[in-house]
Amino acid sequence: MIFLPIFIFVLGLIIGSFLNVVILRMNTGRSVAKGRSKCARCSTALSWYELIPVFSFLGLRGKCKTCSNRISFQYPLVELITAIVFTILYGAVINTYGLTGVAAVIFIFSATIAALLIIIFVYDIRHTIIPDVAVYLFILLALVSIIWRLFTVPGFAAGTAIFYGVFVALPFFLLWAFSKGKLMGFGDVKLALGMGWLLGLVGGYSAVLFSFWIGGLVGIILLALSRKYNMRSEIPFAPFLILGTFIVGVFGVTIFTLFNI
Repeated sequence: MIFLPIFIFVLGLIIGSFLNVVILRMNTGRSVAKGRSKCARCSTALSWYELIPVFSFLGLRGKCKTCSNRISFQYPLVELITAIVFTILYGAVINTYGLTGVAAVIFIFSATIAALLIIIFVYDIRHTIIPDVAVYLFILLALVSIIWRLFTVPGFAAGTAIFYGVFVALPFFLLWAFSKGKLMGFGDVKLALGMGWLLGLVGGYSAVLFSFWIGGLVGIILLALSRKYNMRSEIPFAPFLILGTFIVGVFGVTIFTLFNI
C-alpha cells in the first residue's frame, strides 16, 4: 500500500503550491483562482515547468529564469511542510480507522483544517496579523467537529464542549482587552476559540501551554542570535499556537500524558 502515502505526499505538494498563492494574494485584491503566477520583480508570467512544486525551485536554483531575482524559500518550504503534514495526518487517520469511508472523510476534514492553519501560520509571520477569512473558516470547522462528535461519540456533551472554546480563549481575550492589543492580538483570541472547540478543554489548554513553551524558547534564541530582535520586538504568536495544536491534535500529547498524570 505504498502507493497511497506517495499519492498523499504528492497531493500535499500540489495543495502547498496553491496555499502559497493564497498567502501571497490574500488581501491584495487579486483573485486566488484567476490570473497566472508572475515573478515578483519582473512580472514575467511563469511557464508550467516553473510551477512544479519544489522541483522547479531546485531546477531554477532558486532564481527567476528571466531576471535572476531570488525566489523566496517560502515556496518550497510551504509545499514540503504541507506534504509532510498531510502524510502524517493520513498515517494517523489510517491507524485509527483503517481504509474506510469514514477515514476518507476524516482525512479530508483534517487536511482542510491543516491547510487553513498553514495559511495562518505563514501569513502571520509575513504580516504579523491573522487573516480573518482563514481563522473564521477554522472556527467554523472546529464547530463542525463538535457536531460530528455529537452524532458519533456516545455520551458526548456538545453544550459543554461549546464552553470549552470560550474557556480556552478567555485568557487571550483578557490579555487583549487589558493591554489594548499590545500584548495579544484579537486574531489570537479567535484562533484560541477554535482550538478549544477542536481539541477540548484539556487539549486546548495543553496546546496553549506548549505554544508558550515553544514561543519562549524561540524568543530566547532570537534574542541571543539576532540583532534584529530585542525585548520590545513584536513576534507573531499564532505560529506557536498552531504548533501546539498540531502536537495535541495529531500526536495526542497533552500535559497529562506528557507527565504521566
